[in-house]
Amino acid sequence: MDRVKINPAKLSNLVEEFHLEVLHKGHNYDTCVITISDVNRPALQLVGFYDYFEPKRLQVLGRAEMMYLTTMPFEQRRRVLDHLLSYEMPALIISRKIEVFPEILELAEKHGRTILRADYKTVDLTSKIIGYLSRKLAPQISRHGVLMNIYGQGVLILGDSGVGKSETAIELLKRGHRLVADDAVDIRQVAGALYGSAPEIIRHFIEIRGVGVIDVQKLFGMGAVQFETQIDLVIQLEQWQDGKFYDRLGLDHEKYRIFDIALPYVTIPVRPGRNLAGIVEIATMKNRQMMGGYNPAEDFISRFDQHVDELAAMGSDGEQG
Repeated sequence: MDRVKINPAKLSNLVEEFHLEVLHKGHNYDTCVITISDVNRPALQLVGFYDYFEPKRLQVLGRAEMMYLTTMPFEQRRRVLDHLLSYEMPALIISRKIEVFPEILELAEKHGRTILRADYKTVDLTSKIIGYLSRKLAPQISRHGVLMNIYGQGVLILGDSGVGKSETAIELLKRGHRLVADDAVDIRQVAGALYGSAPEIIRHFIEIRGVGVIDVQKLFGMGAVQFETQIDLVIQLEQWQDGKFYDRLGLDHEKYRIFDIALPYVTIPVRPGRNLAGIVEIATMKNRQMMGGYNPAEDFISRFDQHVDELAAMGSDGEQG
């Protein structure tokens, strides 16, 4: 059974990622984590409707909300903001570098809330934050394997220890492809797709038995590594087993399921003399064809059947003659 992890997103990391200005640090600023990927623009709350208010979301005030607050008499605005900031929230963010009412900072001090300000337009800010949090809060599992970007496709290479995964990765690097992760691959599900990356401590490193650990980025250059890629294909390397049936036409459409997503799955038997890197490249190119709607195996069978039908028809004509 896979151990699924969901890592909370630290507020301080989000501030650093989006270069947000910290106008006031709340009492829990250094320990605050965000657990919901969506954000809220508290428009209805400014008129007193809190029935479906989710304070665990980041709260964003844009130009429309701030202009509406400007139309209120001071005491009414202070009362509305006091009610809003009384809720335990990760932070209140003001977009567009809009000037902040002094009472917002006063009430933030009273309730211990974090107030931030962004240089983005409100729509841009909310969409960027939602995208960032969706990735950070996505369910995650780990797989023992190698993840490469080959011809623009993310290829997850699996197999028992010592079968040749890292050696294949080195040969693929020499052919101009990119390493994402070796040995351990962290996989996240985001918006119906799977994305893989390496744990930070082993990022850009490969272990080669007999040689040791190498830094791919320093050895091959920046262009040889990639932080993350969408996973499009899973390839299983296994030791060649005499007597085992291996698909020779490619008619079997096996799938490898991670979370609720089924990925194309290919098994490649390993034995001395086989050019694994070349075979992996071919499997990747074929997968691109299949994604484009062309299946070479079905095309081959169709042509073969047509040829047999033609031969049968010729034989039938000869018998009639």
